Amino acid sequence: MASEPNSDKKAWSVLIVSTLAFTVCFMVWMMFGVIGIPIKKALDLNSTQFGLLMATPVLTGSLVRVPLGIWTDRYGGRIVMTILMAITVPAIWLMSYATAYWHFLTIGLFVGLAGGSFSVGTPYVARWFPKSRQGMAMGVYGAGNSGAAVNKFVAPVLLVAFGWSMVPQVYAAIMLGTVVLFWLFTYSKPDHLVPSNVSFMDQLKALKDPKVLKYCQYYSIVFGGYVALSLWMVQYYVGEFGLDIRVAALLAACFSLPGGVLRAVGGVMSDKFGAHKVTWWVLWVSWICLFLLSYPQTDFTVATVDGPKTFHIGLNVYLFTALMFILGIAWAFGKASVFKYISDDYPKNIGAISGIVGLAGGLGGFVLPILFGALMDITGIRSSAFMLMYGVVWVSLIWMYWTEVRQTEVMGANAKPFSLQS
Repeated sequence: MASEPNSDKKAWSVLIVSTLAFTVCFMVWMMFGVIGIPIKKALDLNSTQFGLLMATPVLTGSLVRVPLGIWTDRYGGRIVMTILMAITVPAIWLMSYATAYWHFLTIGLFVGLAGGSFSVGTPYVARWFPKSRQGMAMGVYGAGNSGAAVNKFVAPVLLVAFGWSMVPQVYAAIMLGTVVLFWLFTYSKPDHLVPSNVSFMDQLKALKDPKVLKYCQYYSIVFGGYVALSLWMVQYYVGEFGLDIRVAALLAACFSLPGGVLRAVGGVMSDKFGAHKVTWWVLWVSWICLFLLSYPQTDFTVATVDGPKTFHIGLNVYLFTALMFILGIAWAFGKASVFKYISDDYPKNIGAISGIVGLAGGLGGFVLPILFGALMDITGIRSSAFMLMYGVVWVSLIWMYWTEVRQTEVMGANAKPFSLQS
């Protein structure tokens, strides 16, 4: 598919520019993770309202993923991605003029369209490479998730220097420049399109496969959880450790940056070791990290022979950041491995399937910040966000064990009996 030298150059040009475009789209999508903090203070929002504010762009970015994936199969990624990015520019600019809570929610819905870019670029770049390298291609493209970290570097500087309203204005200009750059350095190939005699319903028939539901569950953790925590972490650092917003954003990037950039490494690992092995270990590492992150700051008193003694248990900012760094790496690998499952199982229908799995992941990123806020309002415990994620990972581990691990020759019915004989 990309064996000729000229075609190979086009493939890499498409991959590099598409990854840049996705990075910008993700940066815009995560904008409220930083500017939401002064907006929360100005509008006097509670934690649930703040969670909804941050999650609103994620909602539309998730809901449009299925149609965008199907349109990419039918019309090609170049035209769909260009139109999608161009549509978001006016909405991003208007964000700087919002003054009421409903203004931010409404405009946020349109800004959120940028999040749908994942379902366009994934099948678009994958089809430029042979199957043996599709995991790598999708992993490199998915590294555009690092836009969440870029947002944490850029937005706080603009916010402190010029006020939060400057952030959407600068982002609108960046998005407009990206639209032009993307159109100039990407290409179309007719044989990458689904034949015109294939209907939307034909493309969607594969969604009846129960495996798709399982991949949706995996992705709701490694992507949905990544999006939710990327949005939530800056205010968590400010509230839990009393940090300045710039320091908080920098430390939060220790989770967001590896969670995006290392997705490409996860793609290569998935090509080499297989999607199942990578995903299985990702879930176990996540389970351990989230268990430790879930424990709230606790003081308890023990009656000793010398009288009562009080002990404190809780993560300091350094241990907390280290665990978030490990979790970010694990989820970067997991995001790539889930899509390796898809490219292996649905090579002719990557757009539609990646759209529905991406929808599930995006909806996770929408629901989770709201639940984080609601749990904090109800319990008053900030680490309740990690408690929730810990439970979700448990569900996936059990599901994966019963549907995949027990089917292997080591665990399943085809397992060979143990013998001491050589």
